[in-house]
Formats: sequence, C-alpha cells, structure tokens
Amino acid sequence: MNELIIELEEIAPKDFFGAQNANIELLKKYFPKLKIVARGNKIKVYGDEDLLEEFDRRMTMLMTHFTKYNKIDENVIERVLTSQSSDDFTTSDKSGEVIVHGVGGKLIKAQTVNQRRLVESMRQNDMVFAIGPAGTGKTYTGVALAVQALKNKEVKRIILTRPAVEAGENLGFLPGDLKEKLDPYMQPLYDALRDMIPAEKLAMFIENGTIQIAPLAFMRGRTLDNAFVILDEGQNTTHNQMKMFLTRMGKNAKFLLTGDPGQIDLPRRTISGLKEALLILKNVEGVGMIFLDDKDVIRHKLVKKVIEAYRSIENRE
Repeated sequence: MNELIIELEEIAPKDFFGAQNANIELLKKYFPKLKIVARGNKIKVYGDEDLLEEFDRRMTMLMTHFTKYNKIDENVIERVLTSQSSDDFTTSDKSGEVIVHGVGGKLIKAQTVNQRRLVESMRQNDMVFAIGPAGTGKTYTGVALAVQALKNKEVKRIILTRPAVEAGENLGFLPGDLKEKLDPYMQPLYDALRDMIPAEKLAMFIENGTIQIAPLAFMRGRTLDNAFVILDEGQNTTHNQMKMFLTRMGKNAKFLLTGDPGQIDLPRRTISGLKEALLILKNVEGVGMIFLDDKDVIRHKLVKKVIEAYRSIENRE
C-alpha cells in the first residue's frame, strides 16, 4: 500500500481540520477508498497511487485557498473536491477590492476615499506618508498592505516600529523588563496583526523574525532590505530619529510612515521629525503623501465629534 504524507506549513491544524476534525471526516467521505489519518500538523494517507495523486492535488488547492482566505468550510471543501480546475472555486469580492483576508475570512479593505488613495499611493511609490487624526485607519490599512505584500511574496519580512515616547505617562515606572515596558506602545500594531493573521501563525512569524515589532531606537545601524516597513506615530520622532529611519531603506523595500501632527508628545521646543520631513520631501519623486481627515474616521461615531470639539478649542487658542 502506498503512503502520502502532507505537512501543514504555516497553517494551524485546528483551523484547517475543523471542529472535531469535521473537515477531515468530509475528505474521508469523498475518498472512501483511502485511509486518512490526521495527527499533529500532518495528514497521512494510504491507498492506490492514482488516488493519492488526486488527493494530493485537491489538498494543494485547499491549502492554497486557506492561505489566501484564512478559512475553509464545508461549502469550500465541496467546491474544491468537485471542481475541474482551481479557477472554478476562486471567489470574487463584489463589494470592493479586498486588501487581505483576515482571521476567519474577514474581508479587510480600504473603506474611504483617502484610504483607497493610500493603497494606490503605496503601489506607485516606495515611500509614503499617511497623515491624519486618530481613527482614520492609517496604521490598520498600512498593516493590511504589509500582510498582503508578505502573502504575495513581494517582501520577505514585515518590520513595524514606533518611537517609545510617553503620552503623559512615565515609561520608567512601568513594571517588567525592557520588552514588557515597550509592548504597550506596540499594542496597536499587535491588534491589527491579530485581525489579519491566525494566532499560531503570527506567533511563528514573530518568533522566526518574519514579522518584527520593535521601538525606533532598535532600527539604528540596520539596512532594511526586502521588507515592508511601517513607522507608526511618526509625529513623535525628532529630526535625528526621522533622518536615521529614512536612511535605513534597503533594496526592494516599502516604507510607510504614519502620524498625526495634532498629537505630538515631544518635549516643548522639540521639532517633530514628521512635520519637518513633510516639508523637506514634498517634491521628491517616489515619495507619496496622503492626507486623511475627519471624513475617514471609522471608529465609533463619537470619535469624529471628539476630534471636532477639541479642534474648535485649539483654534481659539
């Protein structure tokens, strides 16, 4: 009897196999002449060579679908197992262009005009500044574009960074080691990634360095090749930090810098490296600049009103 071993790489077995191995049981119904055993991250199959080749082909189609959409269910499996070619079960997204399929098949796409401009600008430029107030989806859209580039093998790694500047709190009084002190600053980046990459796969990516999340100071001296790099909260960089970051750009790299000039937490009389860079680089070819505004706020409807209320007071000062 012939044997076929299929190993699930970068796919969480529990998500692929289904609750109580329901997806494996469905495979068994379609291939009754094969003995199929799922254990750990491997599927062992025994039977005639011709049937094993067909099973291997269908499994490749299923794994490709799961890698793209982060989800398979009974309907997908049935379409894959009964289709004549891989094109037969490719779904189209009629509700707009999807950037990436998140956890559980969540559709992540640009939701506003300026977010769509950001997506287009990233396609046309290697360096893009995304400027706007809180809640406009700058970071979230950027992380989605980074995950898309990684999935499409356009880059080999994602690097997410932000300056560790206290927004009214003192970093030194936080408990724990350096990583534990800095992790709260990186939380918005972790939150976005958890929406887009299954937990086990994300943990593996972070462990092997495919995804790196680090404070800006850790970028010094590095050359960032084959990477999609996002600098978040760029308004809190100094002149020297911004210049250092911009000159880290290596071959086949994409740089996205996000920030809100209205939320600067730097000491008084310290010039924001982001505001300065926008002036210095505004006419440099290959550098895109997208400005988002209140109309792009996609959080709770009160966020937009809060921004407007604060702005009216600040304008009076």
